Amino acid sequence: MQISQVGIYMGSHQSAEVPEAKKVDTEIIQHGQKRLDPYSWMKDENWQQVLREPDQLSEDIRQHLEREAAYYEALTAGLEPLRQTLVREMRGRIQEEDSTVPVPDGPYAYYSRFREGGNYRVFCRMPRDGGEETILYDGDHEAGDSEFFSVGSVVTSPDHNSLICSTDRVGSEYYELQVRDLTTGRDIGAPIKNTSGEAVWASDSKSFFYIERDASQRPKRVRHHVIGDDPDADRIVYEEADDGMFLSIGKTTSGKFIIIHIGDQITTESWFIPANEPFSDPVIFAPRIIQQEYYVDHVEDWFFIRTNQDGAIDFKIVRTPIDNPSRENWQTVIPHREGTLISEFTTFKEYLVRTERKDARPCIVVSDYEGNESEIDFEEAAYSVWYEDGREYETDILRFHYESMSRSTEIIDYNMRTGLRELRKQRSIPSGHNPDLYIVERLDAIASDGAKVPVVVLRLKDTALNGSAPLLLYGYGSYGAYIDDGFSSNILSLVDRGAVYALAHIRGGSAKGQKWYLDGKLGKKMNSFTDFIAAAELLIDNGYTSKGRIVSYGGSAGGLLVGASVNLRPDLFGGVLAAVPFVDVLNTISDDTLPLTPPEWPEWGDPVHDIEGYNWISQYSPYDNIKAGEVYPPILATGGLTDYRVTYWEMAKWIARLRDETTGGPFLLRMNMKAGHGGSAARFEQLEERAHLFAFALDLWGLRDKQPVKHH
Repeated sequence: MQISQVGIYMGSHQSAEVPEAKKVDTEIIQHGQKRLDPYSWMKDENWQQVLREPDQLSEDIRQHLEREAAYYEALTAGLEPLRQTLVREMRGRIQEEDSTVPVPDGPYAYYSRFREGGNYRVFCRMPRDGGEETILYDGDHEAGDSEFFSVGSVVTSPDHNSLICSTDRVGSEYYELQVRDLTTGRDIGAPIKNTSGEAVWASDSKSFFYIERDASQRPKRVRHHVIGDDPDADRIVYEEADDGMFLSIGKTTSGKFIIIHIGDQITTESWFIPANEPFSDPVIFAPRIIQQEYYVDHVEDWFFIRTNQDGAIDFKIVRTPIDNPSRENWQTVIPHREGTLISEFTTFKEYLVRTERKDARPCIVVSDYEGNESEIDFEEAAYSVWYEDGREYETDILRFHYESMSRSTEIIDYNMRTGLRELRKQRSIPSGHNPDLYIVERLDAIASDGAKVPVVVLRLKDTALNGSAPLLLYGYGSYGAYIDDGFSSNILSLVDRGAVYALAHIRGGSAKGQKWYLDGKLGKKMNSFTDFIAAAELLIDNGYTSKGRIVSYGGSAGGLLVGASVNLRPDLFGGVLAAVPFVDVLNTISDDTLPLTPPEWPEWGDPVHDIEGYNWISQYSPYDNIKAGEVYPPILATGGLTDYRVTYWEMAKWIARLRDETTGGPFLLRMNMKAGHGGSAARFEQLEERAHLFAFALDLWGLRDKQPVKHH
């Protein structure tokens, strides 16, 4: 089968061979309902092994993915000059030789930096009062000739003499831990394999805690490792029996307690171990109660807890004595206010800091333990702000980051005692950036049930609002995640060519509080997609763009969003960018052997044991709801072979089915055979991946040859 020039691609009549995927109908019966899956063969029978050893992929699947890659390259070959231009632009906005603001910790100040041309961070420290730099871990050097390399964490010991680094050289997020002696620079002992990448030191710096993943990629066991011992003999501190509950570990801001956190999407439980008694058994805070969450920190004689107990849907903060932390002793410190979400908190010795969000606007609130508090306020209509936890418990300084869609990041030290602010760093844009060229606006789309959906828009001031501008519409809308209205230097490559960028804060996220999240999950998941469509229609009605000029963009669960939305309204969109898209939802959430499936049931429903959950998902699963015979816009999907979060076969099956059952397109797949969920972890390779998406969109809009606005 041949396809000639498609739309405005390449400006030539070059043809490319369309991959024809074989069809082997697999009959699936659930709850008495039958469906056929013609592409289930794309899921390798040994997929677990493939995650660890991608060269073990079955030959027929590999050949199909290679044909997809060849088709993509042939059909978009004419875009290569544009992709190179975009990479140069995006790279030109990066301060290549750059450093984080040093963070004080005891006698040292710690920071990381990039060297010019470097792909990975170099982790460093210097004496707190100034002096010579010491390189602790050099990411560029450690990467060597690895085709994929990612640093999970670099954690220095309390005595500052050792560090633990976690690395992934495949992309499957099975991290390897290695201890290094900072005095000699030598590694100590054998690496610890199959971990989540997290590590927490005991107070004496002689041992640490980490999480072991099982063969299904699930974080199942907390282990305790003593430096120099055989990792195979590490003590199991905690093992979770429920496949639906995942583990994480951390340490309180005070450094006094190791916290083992267990949770799914709606229920949590925590255990603690005194950091100076690492061989003691963990103690439970409060046994798990279904649909109740709590998160713990520590101050002096008290544990402080953020919880939704007693109907506090948007959370409250309580405290409880450390010698008896059970629920009957929880005392309210910050009461619940519906509609004002307490999204996170940190306890310093003299201050309680929390982030709140109301009506899609975040703020930071600082209070002492006597009830006096102040809000760090901001003036822009839409912005992003977040604070660093820091390394020190006894401090007056809170460091926060502030930015908006048009203004680059400011790093500010806020004195919690005096209220004074000190600008520590303004992100530099070497190629030039004039924020006054732009307008950031906030609109409210009216959903089908009357809900107001916040939509934040970035555009050039001189972009005409007559419907002629192309528009990139981005959204996510799952897990209660909040997408910041922050600065993206990369997106300027589109906006500077006259495109409008819009971010829709749809239900399923938590922009307007926890109820906003609950109204976009389980049986109400369709609200996410209809909210997204309402946002698109609002932008059309207000002249920001016109029908067919919108390219939708989403990644992971955001890929589900754009996949479901284009099924509902294929006529509305001019193109779709689906990055590692979660599109084979019904099959994935019905397969409890997959790593994330059991923990996902509280988010989507349980189609295995519950016909109601099956019916919810079957309404919108993109792979199962393609409108046969309809004209679909061009779609570019990306994936990663070693991605355990959204497995490679999801987007491969989706693209094959779109190509077989619909008209229009083209439908393209770009699979990274050497990476996982996040694609490449190398900063310049990430730009190349982004350039493929953006060049696709610019070509659809007819802007391939458009020159960006000048900033000087």
